[in-house]
Amino acid sequence: MIFTRRNTILIGAAAFLSACSGGASLNPRAPENLRPVPNPQFDAWVAAFRPRAQAQGISGATLNAALRNVGYLPGVIERDRSQTEFTRTLEDYLAIAASDERVRKGRAAFGRHQVTLAAIAARYDVDPAIITAIWGLESRYGERRGDVAVISATATLAYDGRRGAFFEKQLIAALKILQNGDIPVSRMTGSWAGAMGHTQFIPTSYLAYAVDFTGDGRRDIWSDDPTDALASTAAYLNRSGWVRGQPWGVEVRLPSGFNPALAGRGTTRGPAEWAAMGVRAADGSTVPNHGAASILIPMGTGGPAFMVFRNFTVITRYNNAENYVIGVGHLADRIRGGGALRAKFPPDAYGLTIDDRKELQTRLTASGFDTGGSDGVIGAKSETAIRAYQQSVGLPVTGNPSQALLRGLR
Repeated sequence: MIFTRRNTILIGAAAFLSACSGGASLNPRAPENLRPVPNPQFDAWVAAFRPRAQAQGISGATLNAALRNVGYLPGVIERDRSQTEFTRTLEDYLAIAASDERVRKGRAAFGRHQVTLAAIAARYDVDPAIITAIWGLESRYGERRGDVAVISATATLAYDGRRGAFFEKQLIAALKILQNGDIPVSRMTGSWAGAMGHTQFIPTSYLAYAVDFTGDGRRDIWSDDPTDALASTAAYLNRSGWVRGQPWGVEVRLPSGFNPALAGRGTTRGPAEWAAMGVRAADGSTVPNHGAASILIPMGTGGPAFMVFRNFTVITRYNNAENYVIGVGHLADRIRGGGALRAKFPPDAYGLTIDDRKELQTRLTASGFDTGGSDGVIGAKSETAIRAYQQSVGLPVTGNPSQALLRGLR
């Protein structure tokens, strides 16, 4: 699944919920539709684009180098057109975003880069665990940076026209990055939508916020060394208004009869006011005064609740989806050594808890119907496995989980 970041200047993560963030036009083993294919209309568009690029300061030499091997990538269009406008529940989102594996790798990465992260935090006054969590959600701590040629991807999307003006702007920005000498065209790779590096900056964001923290004269967010990418993320958050020492939010316990109409980022009160209404931290203590705060109940009053502060809003500048911000914040808390959320999530629409869904996946896989893992998130692989099992035992083939299905597998 890909989230499209609307009304923001970053596109990227997202890809962390998909099976793969890219494929590659530069990679001979890439899916066939992510390799350049002949397209005379695209070639004509590129020829017409050249004078527009030169009018914006792109030199002929840069254009020659960048466009020499540019090609039309049909897979990019497929991915752009097939984005589904749905969101996972917070429970499913956190099962992926703050999985045991992602927490374990995050703690290891935090420890491995502790000195660098401390230096970055000192310069930009941004929580190093938040930087690490964004890194974890955007590219699995650098494991999935994307290897699609950015010039071909942005040119393909600009030519396609659905969001032509936006992606032509990204293409121009990518050419300016090449012209500045930060990266050669052969190394400018990223996701299918042109998001680049460890923390998935799109080209315009790179031009606005990327920094050369290592001092080598290049803002290299693509390198195996994540220093410049992590510092660039900190610079982005700093310039978006990060408040030093303030948490993103805290899990809270709501009083009986709490009015859900008071929840949402449109309502803010001081922690003392919320406390007077009976709102407490999840451990029962009083939430310290971190400034004006809102209450969020993503799955209703029967699920976890959060008191969020100004820094929550700052993270929305990176990705406006509330689940994403809670995912970043919770993952950061876990990386620092915190535990899982205290509140339980309500059963899903099929009456199953996450433990039920994990058991269902485990039993299906053990019966020869591979679900691709047992994280409790019913995705495409789990649905395919359910359909295959249902067919094998003569049940109606729906692909839907259920208590009856689970009982039949026990």
